[in-house]
Amino acid sequence: MPFIEAIRLALNQLRVQKLKSFFTLLGVTISVMFLIAVVSIVEGMNHYVEVDFAGKFLGVNTFTLRRFPQIEGDVTEDEWRAWQRRPYVTLDDAAALQEVLPADARWSLASSGWENASSAYNDGGVQVIAEATSASYFTIKDLGIKEGRAFTEEEDVAGLPVIVIGTEIADAYFPNLDPIGRELRVKRFPFRVIGVIEKQGTVFGLSLDRQVIAPFHSQMGRLTSQRTSVGSIIVQAPAAASFHGIQELVREAIRNRHRLRPSQPDDFALESSESALTQWETIHKYLVLAGMVLPAIGLVVGAIVIMNIMLVAVSERTVEIGIRKSLGARRRDILSQFLVESATLSVVGAILGVGLGIALAELVAAVSPLPAHVALWSIALSVGIGGGVGIVAGAYPAGRASRLDPILAMRAE
Repeated sequence: MPFIEAIRLALNQLRVQKLKSFFTLLGVTISVMFLIAVVSIVEGMNHYVEVDFAGKFLGVNTFTLRRFPQIEGDVTEDEWRAWQRRPYVTLDDAAALQEVLPADARWSLASSGWENASSAYNDGGVQVIAEATSASYFTIKDLGIKEGRAFTEEEDVAGLPVIVIGTEIADAYFPNLDPIGRELRVKRFPFRVIGVIEKQGTVFGLSLDRQVIAPFHSQMGRLTSQRTSVGSIIVQAPAAASFHGIQELVREAIRNRHRLRPSQPDDFALESSESALTQWETIHKYLVLAGMVLPAIGLVVGAIVIMNIMLVAVSERTVEIGIRKSLGARRRDILSQFLVESATLSVVGAILGVGLGIALAELVAAVSPLPAHVALWSIALSVGIGGGVGIVAGAYPAGRASRLDPILAMRAE
């Protein structure tokens, strides 16, 4: 029997026996639905972490020199105490890096902290993420300016009290006003607003639109860092190909400054998106695995249901099988007919499950903070699994049908 004809017959059986087909498909449909939904949410979280978190929070082709990692993971008490004994990152470290970095690499001093702010229009509004940086910080972090401008390198060197603010701060401290040229006080220090950053959104619930950025050598640097120390030094490679080479240049320069012997470990942290997301990648693998394994239990139940339904179908269609055999149908024709019918049932159930799974993932994303990102590989895998479950479940009933004696089969009624 031609393959297309076998599929047509299988679909015809679905149409004729709607209720029985519905219950046959139910196990596979529900399992695939949850597989697609769970994998979509996990992939959405992965996309969120790698694109939004790594892109907005850490930067592209960027690594940060710190005293110890900002993203700590599991740290023992002994490790934490050892970190507290590390030397601070200083302005002298920054000068040393400037000498070894290639001309096309960017770098910026950066320190930050939560501070109270006030203006003539709102005294005691939301807290701000106060940041003291170099002028190149805006380029490294790809921060677009919605209104006004960013501060310049000359303004940073002179330590001028100018500031660039996020959209949430502009709305909170200058309601229904143009903030450009107006004064914003961070703690007790006055700054003149010269720019508003384009809306940045949130990262893990932290609003990036609450940041205010002023020159590192202004009073903001004194608020957010200690004496000659800096919170961190951010370095951006011009391209991904040169990233690791520049990172090693920085490592060697700081190790030389700290007079570390080859056998001694680094007493500083070089944190990149790659290193910061190592722990997440492990979690991501386990989540994807769980999202695939748990629905597999439902697929086993679905396979058992399909096998039972196909056994009933073989019993109901014994005379039909006998007639087909008497008219010249070979054993493999009967075998392929029932296998294709079983696989078609399962694939149709998987396709319905894919549609419901996508809808469920989008619903979860709409009513909760969890993002959803449908992975094409999960759709292909689900349909493939559906076909495979149908073939496995239909193998025994199909084999039983193919072995029926045509004479006995026609006399079954």
